[in-house]
Amino acid sequence: MEKVISISIIFLAELIGIFAEIFGARYYNTHSESFVRAFLKIFPVIFISAVLLLGGYMFGLKIFKNIWIVSVISITSILIIEPFIAYFIGGQLPTKGAIIGLVFGVLGFAAALFL
Repeated sequence: MEKVISISIIFLAELIGIFAEIFGARYYNTHSESFVRAFLKIFPVIFISAVLLLGGYMFGLKIFKNIWIVSVISITSILIIEPFIAYFIGGQLPTKGAIIGLVFGVLGFAAALFL
C-alpha cells in the first residue's frame, strides 16, 4: 500500500506541475500580460507541485530503497500525463513518436517495478 501511495504522490505532483507549465505557457501566449505577471500567477501552482514532488521522492526512496525506481516512476508519469494535458489544454495531439515513447515508458515503468 505504501508503494501505491508513493507512486500516487509522484503522479499527482507531476500532473500539477505539467498542468501549470502548459497552462502558464498558453496563458502567457494568449493574454497581453507581462512575462513576470503571468509567471507570478502560475507560480503558486508550481510551488505546490514541487512540494509534492519532493515529498514523493523522499517517501519513494524510503519505500523502494532505490532512487532509480523513483526516477522511473517520475519519468513515466510525465510520459503518460503530458500528452493528455497537452491535448486538453494545448489542443494538440501527440505524434507517432510520442505515442511510441509512451509505450516504451510504460514498459520501462513495469520493468523497474516488477523485474
